[in-house]
Amino acid sequence: MRVSRARLLKFTHDDARNPAMIETERLCKRYGAIDAVADLDLRVAPGQVLALLGPNGAGKTTTMRMIAGFLLPSSGSARVCGHDVVREPMAARRALGYLPEGAPSYDELSVAEFLAFAARVRGLGGVAGSRRMDEMIERLQLQPVLAQTIETLSKGYRRRVCLAQALLHDPPALILDEPTDGLDPNQQREVHALIRGMARDRAIIVSTHALDEVRAVCNRVAILAGGRLRAQGSPAELERQSRYHHAVSFRAPASALAREMLARMPEVDAVEVDPVDARVTVFPREGRDIFGAVVRLLEEQHVRIDELQLERGRLEDVFRRVTEEAADLPRAA
Repeated sequence: MRVSRARLLKFTHDDARNPAMIETERLCKRYGAIDAVADLDLRVAPGQVLALLGPNGAGKTTTMRMIAGFLLPSSGSARVCGHDVVREPMAARRALGYLPEGAPSYDELSVAEFLAFAARVRGLGGVAGSRRMDEMIERLQLQPVLAQTIETLSKGYRRRVCLAQALLHDPPALILDEPTDGLDPNQQREVHALIRGMARDRAIIVSTHALDEVRAVCNRVAILAGGRLRAQGSPAELERQSRYHHAVSFRAPASALAREMLARMPEVDAVEVDPVDARVTVFPREGRDIFGAVVRLLEEQHVRIDELQLERGRLEDVFRRVTEEAADLPRAA
């Protein structure tokens, strides 16, 4: 599925109506003849949680490291709350909370020592600093491991400790690289609730491979592939670009005749049967609403159906098509 430049510009224009707390303009990172990131324009305003999606090697981590000031851009710019990350690095970092890939930390310190160190680095002291530390310890359920050294923690606890340090100074902008990696389902839900609560007046970028996480916490999506932005919009906007948008699916006893009659309908593009669970999916031609016509035909043929569903579209379908199309293009050079 090719996303037009005009459509990308429309999304950028819509984002520009609100002041951006995180923004990049023609951001590039070049390694030799290869652009790891090329001409990237992103804008994340308060109240927006942007899911940064892409296959491995798409440029997601490189982008986040440039915004966080850990990697110098080759060209272009990145700003956090109006502060250029190259020209005003300290001001930009003060406004940003960053959970990097792998949750790096000081393994020899205890959890309590590490958080106290992070608080001092952020200029948090006295009663206010202690209260903020206590709040993060409670919200991320770190009480059982405060005395343990970080090197002895499970992957899930290390992730939560690093998330706590990213939130200690209550930053207006956040970058979270795989925030629920290593967490169990209950902990994932708690972190999702935490992100949703913080998003009311913050700008947040979340990098994740879990599309369920996108649906749970994100109201914007950007798909990178081959170092370039390939699609951008709200989850609903991208779902409408899926071939599953307005498709009708159901379970029914095998009926070759009914499937053949459905396939002949002028508004139907294709009929497919899942070989695993025998679920039938009827795909509409672009822009057509086929739900009523499909139901009427099945009733006329006396086909007993179960689990009838009108599909809204699937992000995974859009992701697959966008990234596969990008894979057929030469890497930016």
